[in-house]
Amino acid sequence: MITFLLAVILLIVGYIVYSKVVERIFGINDQQATPAYANSDGMDFVPMSWWKGSLIQLLNIAGLGPIFGAILGALYGPIAFIWIVVGCIFAGAVHDYFSGMLSLKHNGAQYPALVGKYLGKTMQVCINLISIVLMILVAAAFTAGPAQLITELTPLSFIAAIIIIFSYFLLAALLPVNKIIGRIYPIFGGILIFMALSVAFALLFSNLHVPNLTYANLHPDNLPVWPLLMVTISCGAISGFHSTQSPIIARTLKKQSDGRKVFFGAMIAEGIIALIWAAAGMTFFGGTDGLASALAAGGPASVVNEISITLLGTLGGVLAVLGVIILPITTGDTAIRSSRMMVIDLLSKGFKNVKGKGLIIAATLIVTIPAFLLSTIDYTFLWRYVGWTNQLVATVMLWTGAIYLLNNNKFHWICGVPAMFMSGVVCTYIFYAPEGFNMGYNVSMILGAVLTVIIIGWYIKKIMTHQKHERTLAKSA
Repeated sequence: MITFLLAVILLIVGYIVYSKVVERIFGINDQQATPAYANSDGMDFVPMSWWKGSLIQLLNIAGLGPIFGAILGALYGPIAFIWIVVGCIFAGAVHDYFSGMLSLKHNGAQYPALVGKYLGKTMQVCINLISIVLMILVAAAFTAGPAQLITELTPLSFIAAIIIIFSYFLLAALLPVNKIIGRIYPIFGGILIFMALSVAFALLFSNLHVPNLTYANLHPDNLPVWPLLMVTISCGAISGFHSTQSPIIARTLKKQSDGRKVFFGAMIAEGIIALIWAAAGMTFFGGTDGLASALAAGGPASVVNEISITLLGTLGGVLAVLGVIILPITTGDTAIRSSRMMVIDLLSKGFKNVKGKGLIIAATLIVTIPAFLLSTIDYTFLWRYVGWTNQLVATVMLWTGAIYLLNNNKFHWICGVPAMFMSGVVCTYIFYAPEGFNMGYNVSMILGAVLTVIIIGWYIKKIMTHQKHERTLAKSA
C-alpha cells in the first residue's frame, strides 16, 4: 500500500512542480488572443472555461484506456507503478502539453500539420495517414466492446447496437463542439473520476493489501517488461492518441496559461486513474496469477465489473455499466471528430471548391464508414494494431516538440530524452510483437537498438547543425 500511496503523491508533486517547469520553458503569453477568439466559427473554435476543458480533455484522452490498459499492465506486478509515474510525468504529460500548446500557438493546427512544420513534409504525409488510421481503429475498437455489452443487457442485436452508436458518432461529429461535447462530457468526465476515487477509497479501507514495490517481473506468462509494458499501459503513462485529441480543446482555450491545467493536468489525472486500477487489478484477485485467470475468463470488462460490484455494491454495478458503455463511446466519437478535422485539412487542399457543411459531412463520412465496417469484426484483432501505432504517434509528437524547442533556442531535452526512450520502445516492439515481425527477443533487442541509435544520431546532427547556424548568425551580427 505504501508504494501505491507514494506513487499517487509523486504524480501530484509532478504536476505542482514539473508542469511549471515545462510551462516556463515553452513560454506563454496571456495577452495574445487564442484561436478560440481569433478564429471563432461557432463550430470547433468556441471559447470554454478551463475546468470544462479539463474534464472534456480527460474524457477525450481517457475513456477506458487507463482502466483496461492498467489492468492488463498489472499482470507485470508493482513494477507497473514505476512506468505509470515516470512515464506520466516526464513523457505523457509533456507530450500532451506540447501537442495542445503547439496547436494553440499555430491557430489550432492539427497534429500532422505540426509534424510537417518541424519534421518536414514527408513525415507529415506519413503521420497524417497513420493518425487517421489510428483514429479509425480506435473508433472501431472502442465501439465493438460497448456494443457487445449492450447486446447482453438488451434485446438489441450486435449490428443494431453498432448502428445506434455510429448514429450518435455522426451527430456528435457534425454538431458544434459546445452543443454535445461541451455540455455532457464534463459530466461523464466527473463519472470517470468518481468511479476511480470510489475504488481507491474501497481499497484503502478494505482488508485487501496492495503489494509494495518489487522489481521482479510477475507476469504469469513471463512476457518481457521491455518494451511490452510501455505499450500495454499507454493511457495513464503516454499515448499518441492524446496528440490527436488535444487540438480539439486547444481551439477552445480562453488564455494560454489554461494549457498547464488542461493538458498537463488532465494527463496527471489520467495517471492517477491508471494507478488506482493497476492497484485494484494486482490486488483484488490475490495476485497476478488470479488476475490472469480472471482476464482469461471474461476479459478486462468482466474484471472491471467484478471489482466494481464487489467493492462498491449496487453503485459499483451502475458505474461499471456506465463506464464500459459510455466511456469508450465518448472516446470513439472524439476520434471521429479529430480524424474529420485531419481529413478536412487534406480535402481543403485538393478540392478548393468543396467548402462549409459539404466539406464537413464528406470528411465525416470518409472516416465513419471504414470505422463502422471494422467495428463488425473481432475487435481483439484491432487492438493488436492500435498499441504500436499509438506509441509511434506519441514518439513522433515528442520529436516534434524537441525540434520546436531546439529551433527556438529553448531547453529541448525535456522532449528529446523521452523521445529517445520511446523511440527505443517502438523500434524494439515492432520486431518482437506478433503483429510486427514476430522475431526472437534478443534479435529484436539488437535491431531495435540499432534503429534507435540511428534516430539519436539524427537528433545529434540536428543539434550540431543548429548550433553551427547560431554561431554563424552571432558572427555576422
